[in-house]
Amino acid sequence: MSYIYLENVQKSFAGQPVLKDVCLSIEKGEFVAIVGFSGTGKSTLLNLMAGLVMPDEGKVLFDQREVTGPGPERGVVFQNYSLLPWMSVYENVRLGVDAVFREWGDEERDRHTRKYIEMVNLTPALRKRPSELSGGMRQRVSVARALAMNPQTLLMDEPLGALDALTRSTLQDEIGEIWQKEKKTVVLITNDVDEGILLADRVIPLLPGENGATLHEGVRIDLERPRDRKQINHNPRFQELRKRIFQILREIGKSTTPAEDQDRDRGLPRIDPVHQRLSLSDRIRRFRNAHVIATEN
Repeated sequence: MSYIYLENVQKSFAGQPVLKDVCLSIEKGEFVAIVGFSGTGKSTLLNLMAGLVMPDEGKVLFDQREVTGPGPERGVVFQNYSLLPWMSVYENVRLGVDAVFREWGDEERDRHTRKYIEMVNLTPALRKRPSELSGGMRQRVSVARALAMNPQTLLMDEPLGALDALTRSTLQDEIGEIWQKEKKTVVLITNDVDEGILLADRVIPLLPGENGATLHEGVRIDLERPRDRKQINHNPRFQELRKRIFQILREIGKSTTPAEDQDRDRGLPRIDPVHQRLSLSDRIRRFRNAHVIATEN
């Protein structure tokens, strides 16, 4: 059986469906990127794998065991860093090490903590607090903390989304190098198709629907590793894969039906903003035309 396995997972919040009939199989050591538009349920999907929320229906399995809550075998890197502001870089990373490796002596924990801080190139900032760090450095701390707990799987929720382009590309390269060294199973949530192709073995679009989002079967990224970002843009296979993923995203909304106008039978005036009167299909098409096609060109 697959290392991470989701079967017919459904999730709603306050009666609003978010995910429906989600099925996913991830092999041990595989790097999978899940891409999609904002608000389609990507973070909810990752939280289900992390055990931070439970499915309404279906099941989530990790290494053939049902996920019933968070666990040290699943490290999570959040978009908002989630660092303790009164602790230094060292102390934030050491906190996770102390929680997981309680049987180790102080020297071994210290050595282990410093190893992962060095891995993300933060040794010079060892004693600095988060307020003294840039956004990219804070994200490095978050990655180091997750890796230092030695999880079997690394779950990353748009970890680079708030960074500037230069810092983001630098961290993309570092994440790729860390994966090559550690060979962890990685699930990356992102809205950047190029990022997914650069890093992942497989890119899976999350497709929204009126009754909840579901996963596409995905696109296998068969580009050789290591991948050089300077050369990959000129690779015909990269262009082909990129075009295929964008084509899938452009198809979003074609099979959805307009939402029912719930005010129609109440005789209420329509005073909501124009964009809120649009069906999900129309809103997705507008977003697609404004962003996806522009990005492709």
